[in-house]
Amino acid sequence: MDASTSRNLTILKGAGLAAILAFPLLGFSDYVLHIAISILLWGFVYTGWSVMGRFGLVSLGHGAFLGIGAYGTTMLWNLAGLTPWIGIPLSVLASAILGLLIGLPCFRFRITGHYFALVTLALTEVARLLIVALRDTTGGSLGVTPVGVVSPEDPVSLYALQFASKTVWFYIIVGVWLVGLLIWRAVDRSMMRYAMEAISQEEDAAASLGVHVTRTKLTVTVISAAMTAFGGAVYGQYQQYINPETVSGIAISLQIVFAVIAGGMFVQLGPTVGAVITLLLGEGLRLGFGHEFHGLDVTVYGLMLVLFIIYMPRGVLGKAVEVMAARGSRPGTPSPQPGE
Repeated sequence: MDASTSRNLTILKGAGLAAILAFPLLGFSDYVLHIAISILLWGFVYTGWSVMGRFGLVSLGHGAFLGIGAYGTTMLWNLAGLTPWIGIPLSVLASAILGLLIGLPCFRFRITGHYFALVTLALTEVARLLIVALRDTTGGSLGVTPVGVVSPEDPVSLYALQFASKTVWFYIIVGVWLVGLLIWRAVDRSMMRYAMEAISQEEDAAASLGVHVTRTKLTVTVISAAMTAFGGAVYGQYQQYINPETVSGIAISLQIVFAVIAGGMFVQLGPTVGAVITLLLGEGLRLGFGHEFHGLDVTVYGLMLVLFIIYMPRGVLGKAVEVMAARGSRPGTPSPQPGE
């Protein structure tokens, strides 16, 4: 990428960020702000999945990590009165440890591809069933609400991490989303990326070149699990209601995979574009058909996933980057680097 293109890209990113920060100042309703917050929050969660998914580690178990973050933080607050400022790090740590415990035997025994996906799929179902089984504590399938402490007279509680204003939450989620992009960028520009690309092609060849295969895979898995758990914890604090189906079911794990594939897992903003697609599609189906056709959104997701895998495997944004690169390429001009 030449200096001029790089400068233009920097200006474009700055303008985009400025537009996002100015969004709440345009007088939109709370409903529109809620949709924007949801897109950015799920964009963070999807970015966490893409950190490992882009290297061929297809996990269908991120619902388990999401559930640990959401339920761990909420239960510590409801049952022990432990502030989310402590509960969130503990939940993220628990999720990272679970990722380590699941990943270590899988990577040691070279359980990869479809088998790894099935192991993680079982993990998310176990997490959901465990939440339902502990109904006396977790509320079971009915879900649970964090004990609220805010009121019209006192709309802000830093200790409980609860805020009545959508605008306040918007800027918090923007910060979370930006951190997710920075983590993705750090992984993309590190030696870990090259190691994982080598591993995804041929593990034995990568190991012969000095790559510590198991340790590298575990590092990526732990980062992804921790990001997902953090997203789940923030989701619970924002929504003030969680249940097994929305944060720990198989459906949510599949939604994560679909969104990232649809948006483009190989591009930094691809998962966020996936969040735009899934959230707006879900809202459009809900407003258009209501609950008249149960499971319609999941059916549409499945059909679109098949079409994306066949015709657009690099996702919407990935395809757009390819088209722009092809149009702007000239003899002797280097191609854009991944993630740019």
